[in-house]
Amino acid sequence: MSAVDTSSPLRVLDALNSFQRTFALKAAIELDLFRHIAAGATRAPEIAARAQASDKGVRVLCDYLTICGFLHKQGDSYALAADTALFLDSRSPAYVGAGVFFLAHPRNVAFFADLTEAVRRGGTAHGRGNLDTEAPIWVDFARWMAPLSALAAGAVADVVNRPAQAMKVLDIAAGHGAYGLAIARLNPRAEIYAQDWKNVLELARERAEQAGAAARYHLIPGDAFQVELGSGYDVALLPNFLHHFDQPTNVGLLRGVREALAPGGQAAVVEFVPDDDRVAPAAAAAFSLTMLASTERGDAYTFRELEAMLREAGFGAARARAVGPQTLVLAERSER
Repeated sequence: MSAVDTSSPLRVLDALNSFQRTFALKAAIELDLFRHIAAGATRAPEIAARAQASDKGVRVLCDYLTICGFLHKQGDSYALAADTALFLDSRSPAYVGAGVFFLAHPRNVAFFADLTEAVRRGGTAHGRGNLDTEAPIWVDFARWMAPLSALAAGAVADVVNRPAQAMKVLDIAAGHGAYGLAIARLNPRAEIYAQDWKNVLELARERAEQAGAAARYHLIPGDAFQVELGSGYDVALLPNFLHHFDQPTNVGLLRGVREALAPGGQAAVVEFVPDDDRVAPAAAAAFSLTMLASTERGDAYTFRELEAMLREAGFGAARARAVGPQTLVLAERSER
């Protein structure tokens, strides 16, 4: 790690101004700036004409994005950095820019505006955070976050799929449906049972239709803690769900999941999993702050904590593998 320059407050100022990066990137995505540059509009007036914005505004924004490393500048011409071209050009198959409409959603920003009170309380300063029944923000999540989940969803599907075998898959808090549908694409004999709020499942159903899997995609609308989940599942997916709750609540949920599994069935938990010191890896460890700001009792759990929850709920030994910046934790139903 490079030494910090203790003679300058620039690191402090950079942190205090870091919200500007979020909203500069959001503006660029809303203006489709990166697509215009990739399509050959490399100077501010050309980009401005396509984005229907002012020359000055585009010049200032592009210069700022160059400072941040998203663009390169030579003379008065701009070009995309390699990762910008891959992830932020809206024509790219790997485009994830739409995720900004959830990640920088006014409600999520408001949680952090009141972070001081969340630290005092040990949980969000906003009631139940985003966990109200059929909270509209989860429709936004389902609409905008699927591309960001695609890589992990594909990796999970590769691990849990049973090629050429019939499978019954439970997808808890299915959201955009990416995880269950990744299995459905791999295995034409897989039947997916997606649980989430009714308003969210409408989007998941649309994606199932687009994937040609509607006949094998079954909806379980309602509260994951109260709805009847069914039984006989080979795999239960729990992608990015346990971090919203405290450990006793998760154990209760996992007990219900265990009962829904067939003998030999397994739970597949996807989470941001920090090391035991809780400061690395950076992306996983930092996620604890997101949960502090936006949930009453949620957290980013270590592998030891997740394994302990699974064991208490009636699962066998857990094993972990990386799926992008997240971790897949697998555990089979114990027949004790």
